[in-house]
Amino acid sequence: MTIITLPTADQAPVVPSRRLSVAPMMDWTDRHCRVFHRHISKHTWLYTEMVTTGALVYGDVERHLRFNEEEHPVALQLGGSDPADLATSAKLGQKWGYDEINLNCGCPSERVQKGAFGACLMAEPELVADCVKAMRDAVTIDVTVKHRIGINDVESYDFVRDFVGKVAEAGCTTFIVHARNAILKGLSPKENREIPPLKYDYAYQLKRDFPDFEIIINGGIKTEAEIDVHLQHVDGVMLGREAYHNPFVMANFDQRYYGDTSAAKTREEVLQAMIPYIQTQLAKYGPEGLKLNTITRHMLGIMTGLPGARAFRQTLSDSKKLAAGDAHLILEAAARLRFAA
Repeated sequence: MTIITLPTADQAPVVPSRRLSVAPMMDWTDRHCRVFHRHISKHTWLYTEMVTTGALVYGDVERHLRFNEEEHPVALQLGGSDPADLATSAKLGQKWGYDEINLNCGCPSERVQKGAFGACLMAEPELVADCVKAMRDAVTIDVTVKHRIGINDVESYDFVRDFVGKVAEAGCTTFIVHARNAILKGLSPKENREIPPLKYDYAYQLKRDFPDFEIIINGGIKTEAEIDVHLQHVDGVMLGREAYHNPFVMANFDQRYYGDTSAAKTREEVLQAMIPYIQTQLAKYGPEGLKLNTITRHMLGIMTGLPGARAFRQTLSDSKKLAAGDAHLILEAAARLRFAA
């Protein structure tokens, strides 16, 4: 289990660095989103979108793996089922500086299934174990697995217990458990995040059955109160859509869950901190290589729950203002929120 030690006025607490994390989410958790999240929480563990092995073995490695130093700690999630390709991709991930390699065994989309990876891999625990072993042999950083609790109509806890047990034989000791079944036919990815019932007790039981493993729970978690309950049973909590649609939910994570004694940033301080990053990115890639909304789209939810949040989103989505490429637009949007409130 990876740990992190944080300085405090007295003695620093030692806590699992993956105690809180943001789930890998396609089209959302790109490098710009991760920098934004990092300005809200210094310690919450971040994940890339899923990157397929084919994209790395045959595609543009730099485009898929580049990230910003301030994102650490950050993990690379891989999608694939060929041990050799996964080993090659994991080695690239370590070379580029990622802190963890995570194998996707939870995505239910038909496109992913056609590639013979994602949640359908849960039906082949021996293959997953081979994949994990190949990656662990190739890198020195952590190799973890994100998975569901079952597939289709398999409801028995024994299924996920046996899956974890088999994969653990390859040396994996960290399992991120999305506590729903994956329905491989008939439900969209969105429906797969909502319709199969959550069974948090399955993740809790995994921790009881495998007390030496790091068990992280995922699925439908939105509030600190819910996080507090889960942390009584498992080692870590992974937030998904809530961290994207309401990112300021993470504002107190460093203090509450990591023992950090520094003051949390305000919303406006987060926005201010993003301006130099946006300016640097726009200067580096130019208007043809990077549009302002490529970054600002991830920031629309920071005012969620506040009076005037709609005015903030409207300003930050104004196509004419975005076309001007002025990073200070985010402060203009914040000012309009205060006026609207």
